[in-house]
Amino acid sequence: MSRQRYPTQIGVGGFVFGEREKANLLEVIKSNRLSYGPWSQKFEEMFAREHQCRFAVFSNSGTSALHMALAAMKEKYGWADGDEIIVPAITFIATSNIVFYNNMVPVFVDVDLKTYNINPVKIEAAITPRTRAILPVHMYGLPADMDSIMTIATSHNLRILEDSCETAFATFKGKKVGSFGDVGCFSTYVAHFIITGVGGLATTNDPELMLIMRSYMNHGRDSIYLNIDDDENVSEEKLELIVEKRFSFVRLGHSMRCTEMEAALGVGQLEGKEDIIRARAENAQFYLKHLKDLEEFIQLPFVPLDRNHLFMLFPVVVRNGSKRDLVNYLEKHNIETRDMMPLVNQPVYRTRFGNIEEQYPIAKWINESGFYIGCHPYLTTAERQYVVDIFHDFFKRAVVK
Repeated sequence: MSRQRYPTQIGVGGFVFGEREKANLLEVIKSNRLSYGPWSQKFEEMFAREHQCRFAVFSNSGTSALHMALAAMKEKYGWADGDEIIVPAITFIATSNIVFYNNMVPVFVDVDLKTYNINPVKIEAAITPRTRAILPVHMYGLPADMDSIMTIATSHNLRILEDSCETAFATFKGKKVGSFGDVGCFSTYVAHFIITGVGGLATTNDPELMLIMRSYMNHGRDSIYLNIDDDENVSEEKLELIVEKRFSFVRLGHSMRCTEMEAALGVGQLEGKEDIIRARAENAQFYLKHLKDLEEFIQLPFVPLDRNHLFMLFPVVVRNGSKRDLVNYLEKHNIETRDMMPLVNQPVYRTRFGNIEEQYPIAKWINESGFYIGCHPYLTTAERQYVVDIFHDFFKRAVVK
């Protein structure tokens, strides 16, 4: 007999306004200030400190953070159109789209069988005279093997741009993601660790890259005037210079800014981050414990000893065959799923590159057999148990069949 469908969808993400967030939003409303100001500055300072960096730049998405970071690196290091950036063959499509947006070329590298992150063993074969940087992605909450990646980058004189959009706060050998490379990029979109509705951050220790990124997100404006407070409490001589250059644009930029409202949400979320991390860990441990008896059929998340997993998502890969029957069974029982970030087989990339998926066998296996379910902090005990029960129901039926 079929188990009754759960009354509400058990989603891959969630958000509930807490008292801190509500109070912060009220303060913004009272201030009548929406453009970049004290809340944005506080959020950037807190986030940078959390990730062992000097600076953080708050933009309107993780994609924007990546876009302006690569643009800033291209400008600083004198890279040319057509130069190459190494990208994993499994990641959200924005990671490689921003390479195209900057008139550069993504070169894909297959991923590791267990961690689903870029496989360092495969990187050197992808390096050419036009390679300029490696763009490792910390997938699903688990850091990539940054020791190996940094060693390769150093030996080939390559830069590092980290995509940490799914893995805020995690560490590799005690060092925070986003602090290894020239720039680290994060997302604060719904379902991520820190949620601001829309938003993203770029972390760096390089003041020059920080200023270039701020300029890019403000239409390419001269860095002498990037927000409405920059002309306050300055000398008369400086004020005259600011007035002269206030509407001066020194590069082709974009409008990638956020408001004080999003920043206020971010501050509230950061202040409660330990509760968020703890809840995700509890959910993940519950799934790992109660799905362990199904490891004959599915591969559960693997966590190497040199890093921690923050479980933004809970990935599952069917060991043999397609995931479709299992995914459809979960969805029919109101359990939301998502594919595990397929990239090289996307229709838009097939148009550009042709059918290249066969070149990346691990990515192909994940594309065909991998998906994730929610691990967010708002899951209830009843929801978690229901998810586990539905997994077991499916495989009981499959074995009988």
